[in-house]
Amino acid sequence: MSTGPAEVLVLRERHDAVELLTIHRPKAMNALNSGVMASLSGILDDLASDDAIRAVVITGSGKAFVAGADIAQMRDFGPAQAEEFATAGHALGAHIAALQVPVIAAVNGFALGGGCELAMACDIVLAGEKARFGQPEVKLGVIPGFGGTQRLTRRVGVGRALDLCLTGRMVGAEEAVAMGLADRLVEGDVVQEALKAAEQIAANGPVAVRLAKRAILENADADLSTALAAEKSLFALCFSTDDQSEGMAAFLDKRPAEFTGE
Repeated sequence: MSTGPAEVLVLRERHDAVELLTIHRPKAMNALNSGVMASLSGILDDLASDDAIRAVVITGSGKAFVAGADIAQMRDFGPAQAEEFATAGHALGAHIAALQVPVIAAVNGFALGGGCELAMACDIVLAGEKARFGQPEVKLGVIPGFGGTQRLTRRVGVGRALDLCLTGRMVGAEEAVAMGLADRLVEGDVVQEALKAAEQIAANGPVAVRLAKRAILENADADLSTALAAEKSLFALCFSTDDQSEGMAAFLDKRPAEFTGE
């Protein structure tokens, strides 16, 4: 007996060197369940070995980015199941951070709970005019479990993180940008603006982009002396690449660079 085609939870579109991933559970406001997280992780595995990809954009179908983790799945969890679910959420965030190419969140609507956490795991967060962010877990009798208490604190500071996590209130796009939760407010189509930003990244030296992401993320919590030493080493490493030779030659020749990622 045929079971029919499997439900596609994450849509993929290739735009030259940019991959657009759209979480696709519109009837559930794109809530993160185990299936969505497994699908995203599998796709990220594919992209990690794809040398043609130079940037990734993540967004959601319909009126939401991701409205939260799937409460219907969580409601009957015991502590062991809850820890396993949180482990999957943490692993997804770590997967995004570990991807060598930059990942941009195009937040087109609600990014609440797990959705806010997913956005914050991305390297750059663009907020559309209708974007709404929040960590409302306390309203359900729990706390953020996909990294929200920690990523939010690192983005906005202890006081603002306490405000959002203890009140559970939502903030609009303008306030999110002002506090550093989102990086840019976009008027118009946030997905198209994210693709434009991704294309700008893709036009740059791929090795330099990877090393810049590495320098920033791996040393964000290091003391300044250690972080500067890491930067110096990665800067020097750039001078062993064909991209550096091509980029500087193109600049002096007043022509567009043709980077190979080597």
